[in-house]
Amino acid sequence: MRQVPAYCCSYPEIEATPRDIERLARHFGLGYQQAEERFTKCDPAEKVRLLRHRKDRIFDSVCVLLDQETRRCTAYGRVRGLPRISDSAHCGYYDFLKFERAHQDDPEFIALT
Repeated sequence: MRQVPAYCCSYPEIEATPRDIERLARHFGLGYQQAEERFTKCDPAEKVRLLRHRKDRIFDSVCVLLDQETRRCTAYGRVRGLPRISDSAHCGYYDFLKFERAHQDDPEFIALT
């Protein structure tokens, strides 16, 4: 499976539309209901579905679609890509990765710790 750096994984809220859930279901060989339950949770205040999070060793929590060993997204391209977040231009991992790549002098560097 092709994986790319996960730039949105540390956003606290990543909205998943019904189309996103359909694409995740197809990608992981699941039915719509299974994908919705496995990968999303309901935000009753906003009346939207959000991607679930789990504990992480770098951030408090990250999206369940992040491969925590490779630090790459397992579903990039299966959902819209970077979510719309009004209070931040980039996620924490994007800034962290940009900093590490500059200091490692390696534009392909993926931080694993």
